[in-house]
Amino acid sequence: MIVVTGATGNVGRTLTRALADAGQQVTAVSRHAAAIPDGVRHVTADLADPASLEPALAGAKALFLLLPGDLHAAGATPGDIIGHAAASGVRRIVLQTSQGVATRPHGSTRIGMRAVEDVLRESGLDWTILRPGGFASNALWWAESVRTRQTVAAPFGDVGVPIIDPADIAEVAAACLLDDQHTGGVYELTGPEVITPRQQTEAIADALGSPVRFHDLTRAEAKAAMAQSMPAELADDTLDILSSPSPAELRVSPDVQRILGRAPRPFADWATRNIAAFR
Repeated sequence: MIVVTGATGNVGRTLTRALADAGQQVTAVSRHAAAIPDGVRHVTADLADPASLEPALAGAKALFLLLPGDLHAAGATPGDIIGHAAASGVRRIVLQTSQGVATRPHGSTRIGMRAVEDVLRESGLDWTILRPGGFASNALWWAESVRTRQTVAAPFGDVGVPIIDPADIAEVAAACLLDDQHTGGVYELTGPEVITPRQQTEAIADALGSPVRFHDLTRAEAKAAMAQSMPAELADDTLDILSSPSPAELRVSPDVQRILGRAPRPFADWATRNIAAFR
């Protein structure tokens, strides 16, 4: 059995379905009740309380571990989850952190992520670490304004990074959970090209078949909006990258191609598949 945490999120939802379609027994874990694919067991648990995961971990051989942002804050002990998993008999963990662990290691949230990576490395378990860059699905923040005002409002409109489709992260995670050749791998996951918010807006407009205006937000306006759904420190870290990406953050990684045998999906593909959210 494979346990998927964050199973209702952009990566976990697709990963859960992919594993179930591959014939695996899957337990989906989320904080709240949720719709899940047929044949998948669902367990409600809060990762802030590692002991609450024990019913999900019983009998599991592998775990996909995605920690919510609040578990990277000072005083949190997310590494305890790895100890509980090992004690329950889990032998393989695929951990999703962030590209920023390598590119901006001194950010407060990145320090917490690296600490969890280090706990995993020293756990004695088989492990793989996935470090994705920015997500194509972050464009869903714009969905309401596109629906109601035909406008995308975002900061740094002409600064791009190679954002990745969460479906690609999920497929990579599935491969790493099912194939031991990826044991000990640390993979940086990006999309196929650097793309700016203004260019993303154009791709959404093309998928809609109608014009969408782009409006540049100030950094302060963007932080206020982001802080409604993530810790303020993580919002600052994200805005630092979006405003001034380093050469490493502009690099298109070969790792998706290496693992899946195909190029990562472009943003336009994500926009077409998810355009209903913008109508």
